[in-house]
Amino acid sequence: MDSDEVIKMGHGAGGRLMRRLIADVFAGAFGTPELAALDDSALVSADGDRLAFTTDSYVVRPLFFPGGDIGKLAVCGTVNDLAVTGARPVYLTCSFIIEEGFPVVDLKRVVSSMAAAACEAGVSVVAGDTKVVERGAADGLFVTTSGIGIFPDGRKPARRPVKPGDAVLINGAPAVHGIAVVLAREEFNLAAAVESDCAPLNGLIDDVLAVAPNIAFMRDATRGGVAAVLNEIAAAEGVVIEIDEVSVPRDDTVESVCELLGYDPFYIANEGKVIIICPAEEAESAMEAIKRHEYGKDAAIIGRVEEGTSRVIMETAVGGARILDMPLAEQLPRIC
Repeated sequence: MDSDEVIKMGHGAGGRLMRRLIADVFAGAFGTPELAALDDSALVSADGDRLAFTTDSYVVRPLFFPGGDIGKLAVCGTVNDLAVTGARPVYLTCSFIIEEGFPVVDLKRVVSSMAAAACEAGVSVVAGDTKVVERGAADGLFVTTSGIGIFPDGRKPARRPVKPGDAVLINGAPAVHGIAVVLAREEFNLAAAVESDCAPLNGLIDDVLAVAPNIAFMRDATRGGVAAVLNEIAAAEGVVIEIDEVSVPRDDTVESVCELLGYDPFYIANEGKVIIICPAEEAESAMEAIKRHEYGKDAAIIGRVEEGTSRVIMETAVGGARILDMPLAEQLPRIC
């Protein structure tokens, strides 16, 4: 990055601008191999034990939306970042930056929501921090959560080489969270009812790993959406990922809103969707396990890995093909 360049909203949106910011500013300065992996969670060792460790900040606007709020979002996001490594989340910490004048009743509502989400995920909040800043300095409330996950006996991290022939799975329709937040902003005067998919996925992932132990890759498709996740793995592994548009689960209301507003659902953030790549011979067992879970009833096998050079291709419903490129920034800012 040039020395006179300034930060834009797109630098925090999960696309190419953010990847460049991380590479040019953070990765080189800190220089650790764990950071260089550019995963949402780092795999570290302590006294011979393998751990997953992650941290994330949440700046969603509005703070409350159908299906969730900033507190539930913070817990679920951190739990999911740990779970997709194959680890079992156990402990969280949380930090609150609160703007002067923020209603205590709303703070209690957020904290109660966090407690409920932590209980559902089976994790404990064990430490935290609170800061108060002047009016206008924090847009109400910012929340940061960090988490630690452990690997049960015999379980290895879900990180293996992706190979041609591997299947690509998703546990439901994309873009639901992003559209729920957009509608909650009431900027477009739309009456559509959409609830965020925000949810802890560690239970679902545990069930999948029990029947599909050779999973090569998992990632929750948050900022940048499904397209960003698929492009990251295609670039990292030097493969082509082919997606069948007809096979991708759809939410009719979300699709209608996207068409009306000109959004592409493949590039919109999710908070309860995970992309899984596994050997073809384990795909059906994995799919059965996902579909039995509350957060996977609409799951589908949506594509496959092919030989080629680092790109994502979608076979369209009309029989054509289009490139799903890595997003430059994000269509919708302040979604998570």
